[in-house]
Order: sequence, then structure tokens, then C-alpha cells
Amino acid sequence: MNLAAPIAHANARQIKICSPFDNRLIGTLPEAGADAVNAAVLRARNAARAFRSSTPAQRRALLDSLAALIARDAEQLARTISDEMGKTITEARNEVRRAQNTLRLSGDAATFLDGEVMHCAIVAGGADRQAVVTLKPVGVVAAITPFNYPLNLLCHKLGPAIGAGNALVAKPSPKAPLAADHLVRLTIEAGFPRDLVQVVHGGAETALALARAPIDLLSFTGGPQAGLALKNAAGLVRCLMELGGNDPLIVMPDADLDAAAETAVAQRFEIAGQSCAAVKKLLVHEAVRRPFTERLLARTRSLPFGDPSCDDIAMGPVIDMAAATEVMARISDAVSGGAQCLAGGTHDGALVAPTVLADMAADCRLLALETFGPVLALRGFTDIAACIDEVNASPYGLQAGVFTNDHAVIRRLSRDLQVGGLMVNEGPDFRAEHVPFGGVRTSGLGREGVRIAMREMSETHVVID
Repeated sequence: MNLAAPIAHANARQIKICSPFDNRLIGTLPEAGADAVNAAVLRARNAARAFRSSTPAQRRALLDSLAALIARDAEQLARTISDEMGKTITEARNEVRRAQNTLRLSGDAATFLDGEVMHCAIVAGGADRQAVVTLKPVGVVAAITPFNYPLNLLCHKLGPAIGAGNALVAKPSPKAPLAADHLVRLTIEAGFPRDLVQVVHGGAETALALARAPIDLLSFTGGPQAGLALKNAAGLVRCLMELGGNDPLIVMPDADLDAAAETAVAQRFEIAGQSCAAVKKLLVHEAVRRPFTERLLARTRSLPFGDPSCDDIAMGPVIDMAAATEVMARISDAVSGGAQCLAGGTHDGALVAPTVLADMAADCRLLALETFGPVLALRGFTDIAACIDEVNASPYGLQAGVFTNDHAVIRRLSRDLQVGGLMVNEGPDFRAEHVPFGGVRTSGLGREGVRIAMREMSETHVVID
């Protein structure tokens, strides 16, 4: 049996998946209409009814088995990811490794999905009563995932959903759905109950159909506009949403400048700048701006970019020509508004050169909006209070990073920055699979990270006796 083959739908239109690097056809998958989506959800509801009585040990065994199959197919999955979304083969292999870790950690967390016992003597008539609080499965989780981490971000939804005893219907990005499709097929080989994990393919209309279907929880990773449309479509269904960020890296006078420059380059130009928590803007103290910029430009100009299938390439293309056109337009607007282009600023098709801009206006599109591309926007500052105000003025609030050993500064940033996480002597793109991850304001609702996500995907149930 070909586990990577698409699930057929009668008379379905075919989605063509092409390489963003050279536009060659990678594969095709059937697009699911509203009827097919509803049918998938109803099958998942039937499977969920039986699976809710499974034990944590059984759920852990399933997730461990799936992780083992990903390990077996690791190179095939990495090649698929690299081909379909332009991630370098090194980055793709790392994503496959992380996906295994996400599933194993989800299995571990399933064995500690505990409730609590609460005495009721605080109220009249409660002296001899106690409340037993447990966590039960919500039912059917709808998982809508983006193109940038097509395997691991689905595992961040699948692992906690299964660990909590739920069924799942996945809808991956039509720009990079092949690795996700492969993953869902591996659940069959791993021994998952029939119909417990399913996949439907398509674009915005398929996503809206899934949000309107009889699901019990919607977990979405993508942009704020799409997130709001899905939330409205889902009605009173609980929503978990990670909606991106415009994340800063702050460099203080006492920073390790080499480490800060290395981190900025690694975290901005990874997957061609298409990570929600990537370093979008560099806020560098004027006392170290010149030596830091020298280090930054040396690393940026020497970064090898090109064919993502090559082992010695550090950066591939953005997802498609439309994305490249938008990134280049924002660069042009910033330069027209007075920004200096210190490196890059060119493109060849969807391959945008690693770019560093300095001294752009605070309200230019490249700086004010989340720019999904390999562009670092550098601004200087002298007053940490003004720096904090600039970060908090953004509608986003995902994560931030700071390079300093000044604990007074760390405490102040931790207290005053309106973000979901602060990374110290690290960039904002750092993430551990079991740690809560998410943001405030436009950056989303709820949190991912397998332990907290498993609780988010559970219902609190109380028995007082």
C-alpha cells in the first residue's frame, strides 16, 4: 500500500503542488468540497465516541508508534517538505526530527493529564462533600495548518488532540500539503482506530467548511484576517489560534555581539524568513550599533542561498512568486521612504536575497506589518522605555528576544513588554515543544505546546459527592 497516496473524492478538482524554487510539479491532491468535509467530520465523530474511553497508556503507545514511523520515513518526508515549500533539506530534516519529538512528548503528557480533588467545606452543607475534577476529551478537533512547518505544526495539533482522547480532522495549506497527507496515512499503519485522524485538502473555502462543520474545537495557525473569518464561521466553538507576530530582537550595550548577530541571521533567514516568531526587527542600542552592524552584514553577505535540495545551502526561496513580489514591494516602499539597503534587496523569481535595511520609518509596511520574507529591519535606540513603547505599539505580541546580562533590564522587559514570551540571550524564534507558545492581541488566542494544548483540548468535568 502506498501510504503517501491521496485520499480520493469523487469528481474532486485536483490541487497542483509545485516547487517554489523551479516551479516543477511535485504532486497533486484532491480538493474537498463542503460535503466531503462534513462527511469526514461525521466519521471522526463516530470514531471519537469509541476513542474517548481509551487509556493514557494506549494513546501514548499510538503516538510513539507514529513517531517511529516518521523516523523510518524521515528522509522521504524531508525531501517532500523541501520540494513542496522550498525549505532547505537541512531545515526539513530538522523539522522531521522535531515532529517526532512533538509526538513523543505528547504521549508523555497524556499520562499526566490529571485533574484534582477539592474539598467543599467552604460552603454551607459542604462539610462532608468533595469535588472530583477531571479532564475529558472535547470530541473532534479541526486542525488548520500553514505551509511553513507542514509536518511539525500538524504534530503540535495531532499529538495533543490524540493524547487528550479526541479525533482530529486536518486541513493543511494547499501550498504544501504533501507531508501532512503522508503523516495522516501513517496513522493507519501506526494502528490508530479507523477514521480517528483524517485529512481534507483545499484552500479558504475548504477551511471555512471545516469551521462550520460539527466540530468541537478549532485549532488554527495562520494570519489574523483568516483567523477572524474562521472564528466567525465557527460560532461558539472553542478556538485556539496562533496568528503570527512582528517579533523584535533587542541588543543592549553589554550584549555578546557575535552571538546576537549569529542569532539574528539564523532566526531571520531560516526558511527564508517565513516563521511567525522569526526576528522581524532588530532594535540595537546606539552604543553598539556600529560593531553589531558590521558583524551582522558579514554574516548576511556570506549566507549561501539557492537550490534548497543542496546540503550546503542555508536559505531557499519564499513560498511563491506572489510572496516574493510582496516582499520586494515592501523593500521598495521602505527605501523610497528613506531606509538604507545595507545588503540584498534583489530577487530571482521566488528566491529573495538575504536583506538588511536600516533607518526605515516606523510606519512603513515592512516594519509595521508582519513581513514573511528574508528581510531584517534594523533600528537604533538609546532609551529602553522608548524601545518598549515601540514594541507594545504593534498590534502583535507573540515573542521577543533580548541580548543582555543586565538583570534589571531583563526584569523590566519581562514586566513591561506585552508579548507571550521573552527569550533571554536568545532570539524570539526559540521554541521548545512542551513549553507554552502563543501571543497576545492580534497574535492569537490560547496557547500551543503539548502540555498546555492537551488541557486546551479537554473539557473540565466535576463530580461532587
